[in-house]
Amino acid sequence: MEKPPGLRERKKAKTRAAIQEHALRLFRDQGYAETTVQEIAAAAEVSPATFFRYFPTKEDTVVFDRLDPVLIDVFRAQPAEMNPTDALRATLKDSMRALTEEEWELESQRQQLVLNAPELRARMLDQLYAGIDLLAALAAERVGRSADDFAVRAWAGAVVGVVMATYQVTGHAKMKDYFEIIDRAFAHLEAGLPLGK
Repeated sequence: MEKPPGLRERKKAKTRAAIQEHALRLFRDQGYAETTVQEIAAAAEVSPATFFRYFPTKEDTVVFDRLDPVLIDVFRAQPAEMNPTDALRATLKDSMRALTEEEWELESQRQQLVLNAPELRARMLDQLYAGIDLLAALAAERVGRSADDFAVRAWAGAVVGVVMATYQVTGHAKMKDYFEIIDRAFAHLEAGLPLGK
């Protein structure tokens, strides 16, 4: 069992979340390019130096995905007998129930910014490659193989491909609706590219 985060870690997570929320609100209200780091820091009631301790650049306030740790924990908690695709689909369903409407709205705003700002789309490509590594590691744990195993990496790449392809089609859907749509896409993935033990 991992130790629950201590007070210091919780305070840091809360500060990071507050900075990101204010940044996303300002980007929505006045535009991404028009918003400065100084304005974000002032809105979050932190200094610019504190801003940069949490986010190296303005772009990072958008590309940082605070749902990732939640999804990782939920994926790992799925029953061991589930194959990676079933575990992923169950994770999406469990997450839909776990998040508040405010969290869903924040995530929708973040995704819309990425979709509409070319400079952010370029940064997201790096995130997608990192996503393949993360998914391969999680699938490898589940099926008892190496994260470098060809089938494991092919599955992880296919998952990221499905996410990208589905988002292009449903980019203006709310995140909650998008998760339901992507679940259907993963059903197609499972039919065409099963990964078992």
